[in-house]
Amino acid sequence: MGQRDVRKLLIIGAMSVISASERKGHCEDPWLERMLTKRPRMVVAVALANRMARRLWAMMTKERDYEIQVVA
Repeated sequence: MGQRDVRKLLIIGAMSVISASERKGHCEDPWLERMLTKRPRMVVAVALANRMARRLWAMMTKERDYEIQVVA
């Protein structure tokens, strides 16, 4: 389950990404847009937080900086 405080911060960050995409009216991430059409917001937030946690873990273990992926 991990640390509660880190888990909460990841979910808060995911909810802010979802809120920002809703304010803009479109989503830049196709995965997130698909998920938002299929699932409730909180379920999508937890899935996005999990995705963010996996990316953070990979960056920490490989000692690499975050690289922004450009969508073609």
